[in-house]
Amino acid sequence: MTDLFWPGDHLAGDLMSDHAFLTAMVAVEQAWLDGLVDSGIAPKEARVDLTSLLAENDTVTIARRADVDGNPASALVALLRERSDATTARWLHRGLTSQDVLDTALIICIRDVLIAITDECAVQVRAMAGLAEKFRATPALARTLTQAALPSTLGVKVARWLNGVLDAAEPLAGLLASLPVQVGGAVGTLAAATELAGSVDGAVALSDSVADVLRLAPSLPWHTTRSDITRIGDALVTCCDAWGHIAADVATGSRPEVGEFAEGRGGGSSTMPHKHNPVRSVLIRRAALTAGPLSATLHAASAGSVDERSDGAWHAEWATLRTLARHTAVAAVHTSELVSGLLVDESRAAANLAAAEGLLSEQRAMTELTGQPMRSEYTGAADRLVDSTLSRARSFTKELS
Repeated sequence: MTDLFWPGDHLAGDLMSDHAFLTAMVAVEQAWLDGLVDSGIAPKEARVDLTSLLAENDTVTIARRADVDGNPASALVALLRERSDATTARWLHRGLTSQDVLDTALIICIRDVLIAITDECAVQVRAMAGLAEKFRATPALARTLTQAALPSTLGVKVARWLNGVLDAAEPLAGLLASLPVQVGGAVGTLAAATELAGSVDGAVALSDSVADVLRLAPSLPWHTTRSDITRIGDALVTCCDAWGHIAADVATGSRPEVGEFAEGRGGGSSTMPHKHNPVRSVLIRRAALTAGPLSATLHAASAGSVDERSDGAWHAEWATLRTLARHTAVAAVHTSELVSGLLVDESRAAANLAAAEGLLSEQRAMTELTGQPMRSEYTGAADRLVDSTLSRARSFTKELS
């Protein structure tokens, strides 16, 4: 995919694309149909490779037909039944509802996004761990509320970036392992599946078999309880928050009057050849600034859930989640590029520190209280902070290996 309104969108590849979503919906229908056959509910003759029934331009056809019933699952089922023999058409989708297909397909698609983001986080952790170690003792000026504050080190700054990424990345493994299947039937009670299977246990077994085939977590129906969707959105936003912090520091630090950082591959200007713009930082900040409102839409939709299927709130999630997911995937790649190619000017950092005034005032106040002589350095536990973060980074990378 490409998007002129979102430079870098191609970096997300096929993630959450129309094609990926259609493929996932077909996979759900296939898993359910096969489950009916394997359990002896539907005859063997009903089994067919549903992907063989699709044509190249079906995404457009289904998208246009979706306007009739308000969702693409109904349009997909209608198309598959048109192209199936009578036996397959009779059993296809029986016991499911459109929400089962759409919710489970969304979860399948988001799983691929989370895997891609986790991979990028691993790249970032390794790169920043190297930077934190390399510059752990490099003197630098710490600033608060935009003003010179106290001496610190570049290693501490990078360690704070790294901690933010680890805070975002560590929960992703648990999220991936708990992504739930959705099989509830028309009102989320498994009524049709129970009728087909002859028992509640049989209906739950059908749902569990779909989860197993699709590599999702077994789950009872969650139709209008949307915490699984908001949890995903919040995880994506937390990633963008961490990356936005890095990008803001790099963009600020790359200003000529500061000059402590530079992107390894900055961008140019259409009219000013002398410029070396921090384009990666700019694009990451763009994603960070827009991620929160997208997740807020998911929360608003969750809060607006009503009855056993919401009238608009559920529908509002689909494109919102796709946009948030693709933007986050792009920001993940951009952040990996940023931290892997980041250039650090130690001499400028030292010069900025030397030019700052009043940095010893707090230290003098402390020594006056204690009567102790002033230490030669006033960086407190900086070294220990870096050590703690590097230890955490090693544990993270070990878990992934």
